[in-house]
Amino acid sequence: MADGCACDRHANVYLSVDHALERGLSVADPLTETETLPLKQAIGRVLAEDCTSKVDMPAFDNSAMDGYAIRTRDLGDGPVFELPVAGRVAAGDRGDHDAPEGSALRIFTGAPVPPDFDAVLMQEDCDLVIDRVRFSRRPKPGQNIRRAGEDLFAGGPILQRGCEIGPREVAALASAGYGEVLVSRKLKVTIFSTGSELRQPGEPLGLGQIYNSNRYMLLALLQKPWIELNDRGPVEDDPARLGRVLREACDTSDLIVTTGGVSVGDEDHMPRLFSEIGGETDVMKVAMKPGKPVMFGRRGRALYVGLPGNPVSAYVTWQIIGSQMMARRAGLRHMPQTPVQAVLAEPLHRHAGRQEYRPIQIDGTSPDGLPRLRLMAPSYSGRVALLAQADGLVIIPAEAEDLPAGHTLELLRF
Repeated sequence: MADGCACDRHANVYLSVDHALERGLSVADPLTETETLPLKQAIGRVLAEDCTSKVDMPAFDNSAMDGYAIRTRDLGDGPVFELPVAGRVAAGDRGDHDAPEGSALRIFTGAPVPPDFDAVLMQEDCDLVIDRVRFSRRPKPGQNIRRAGEDLFAGGPILQRGCEIGPREVAALASAGYGEVLVSRKLKVTIFSTGSELRQPGEPLGLGQIYNSNRYMLLALLQKPWIELNDRGPVEDDPARLGRVLREACDTSDLIVTTGGVSVGDEDHMPRLFSEIGGETDVMKVAMKPGKPVMFGRRGRALYVGLPGNPVSAYVTWQIIGSQMMARRAGLRHMPQTPVQAVLAEPLHRHAGRQEYRPIQIDGTSPDGLPRLRLMAPSYSGRVALLAQADGLVIIPAEAEDLPAGHTLELLRF
């Protein structure tokens, strides 16, 4: 990252999306501070340690279903088998018994299988006649028994650091015996939108004024359990005011996200102001549409991401670049959304040059089972209503010009 604002902003240089992302990730160093939380409070947080199982999973041989536990050695030649039922074992029982040789035990799902019993009969395959169980299908040893350690032995790996503790992860941690876990502290994020023209929804609009949609979009994007969010609202295009808010945000935050003010107009103050408060900036023209101007910055521990002011540009730039920078900063092993294959429902004509993320609507499926895409209007950087009506973004490669109906492209579904 360059000192001051000497950067690609004043050069006719367009970076590829991959190159811009690489540069952004290079300055998004992960948090190092951690805290230990009870498992219930850790839900939704970022795991900060590799976890191995404290116990065998499952911890003991248990029945995979309701039925009857037997010793296969007790069975004769058949074709019909019959054994007296000498007792019952339910989930939570110790599993010891005094069942004599040649008898069966009524057993329930999850109950421990006594050591000398080696198969469980499904109750649907049996007939119970008074106190005797009758069946005609000889079970194999081990049938319908979940063996101790079958899922994972004690000491085996469960989760790697950097994952978000969601339903699947917390279930695994609970099963492995974790009453508390080490997590990264919450990422402190400050957001604000720049622009004297911005008004709050519900207020009357004067000539030249617009509602601040970017603020609410960022609030929705950043409502995460591992984020401590500070919403500074809109800030007018007053350099002194912007500078104060920016300095305060840098002093108290791990990440600052703003919209607007990062291009080359007279009211685009953010690159200069960030440099004046001692930050290092990297303002880039990215060969993506929408979302050409984007700014990265560092001041102390604070990482700054400046998004375009047009709401669709801001959304796309955040999803493709900003969200991955935030994930890296929070300590997440973030994997970007994997595109799916889709086909054009109609021909596409465009000028090559920038990688485009075009809103689409899905119109059925192709004979191969792929989504068929109807392209929405190409001029859309400020058309947030268009974005809300879309089913996803199709990725159109920079070099693409004339593409026929049926052409395969990658789709990022909402």
